[in-house]
Amino acid sequence: MGQKKPKNRPEVLGLLGIGLDNEDGHQRITRSNEFLLVGGSEDTHELMQDVAIRFEESLKERGKRLRDVDPDEVAELLNKARGR
Repeated sequence: MGQKKPKNRPEVLGLLGIGLDNEDGHQRITRSNEFLLVGGSEDTHELMQDVAIRFEESLKERGKRLRDVDPDEVAELLNKARGR
């Protein structure tokens, strides 16, 4: 039997990245298992994709799914993926 989660535990089901610096009119959308990335200039969207990839690799290294990680750990992994 699997472990039961506390009912009131916050759960992160997905992450949304929004780029607001698009001036070329191109619509950029990227979906992954954990992220939906929308908008941004070509450079910004590429940066969001890189962060998403590094985040998902870190999650995989820990042997966890996004919904198994508490919000504080999500923030930690995001900061690490952003290089901060």
